[in-house]
Amino acid sequence: MADILIPRLTVIGVGLIGGSLALALKEAGAVGEVVGCGRGKPNLEKAVELGVIDRYSRDPAEAVAGADLVFLATPVQTLAEVTGQLLSGLKPGAIITDGGSVKGEVAKAIEPLLPQGIHFVPGHPIAGTEQSGAEAAFPSLYRGKRCILTPTGNTAPAALELVEKMWRLAGSDVVRMALEKHDKILAAISHLPHMVAYSLVNAVGSYDHYEENILEYSAGGFRDFTRIASSDPTMWRDIAMTNREALLEMMGRFETFFAELKEDIDRGDGEKLFEFFLASKQLRDGIL
Repeated sequence: MADILIPRLTVIGVGLIGGSLALALKEAGAVGEVVGCGRGKPNLEKAVELGVIDRYSRDPAEAVAGADLVFLATPVQTLAEVTGQLLSGLKPGAIITDGGSVKGEVAKAIEPLLPQGIHFVPGHPIAGTEQSGAEAAFPSLYRGKRCILTPTGNTAPAALELVEKMWRLAGSDVVRMALEKHDKILAAISHLPHMVAYSLVNAVGSYDHYEENILEYSAGGFRDFTRIASSDPTMWRDIAMTNREALLEMMGRFETFFAELKEDIDRGDGEKLFEFFLASKQLRDGIL
């Protein structure tokens, strides 16, 4: 068992992401008391029942009282607002970190709010499922996954080191990265695939050539590919709006390749189609 790293942790947003971090740290013996905060009382009560958190408050400032570290696990467009609500309850030296999938806009919104002596370490654990709520949390979510920390010029070294150690104890491989690089990479490997999955489900679901809903005939390939379209719409609306520039750049690149594929099919160019599919297969096989 590790020594207790965080005597009191407050998780704002006790769902898959926040709840799984709490469970992982509990399992590692790295946390003392875990306090939860959120809008839904039934979810918070379930989190206590399941042992995800030890107690809760629906008042952010009250929930963070005495906390050594606060983990923000709410949709990215709410992070700055939530930070403003909890600042009055923080003790000097407290650390705030987050799990948002967009970092540039989040850091730009949060850092100006912080009084002297309160530290912010922007972070993003790259892990998840399409499930949500406290019941979806499990302690091994982050095991073997990457967590990206994106310190700014204002990030205190000691706070950064503590947050990095926290994620390592949760099982993550931690890397540090510039804000802009993070947002461009995530637009490519995470945000674009979600946009494609949502669009594909809408395109197929709205096909009205036949009376029945053809989605009922979907098999493993379609269901596997579009699984992420079952993710939280609020979260993905916020991501699309806050990482708009990088996401639009990647959507433009996707449109270019899709247009090329469409043209090859239209021309019946079997050689070009084979080359297109082979190049994609080789790239995909290379990441397995």
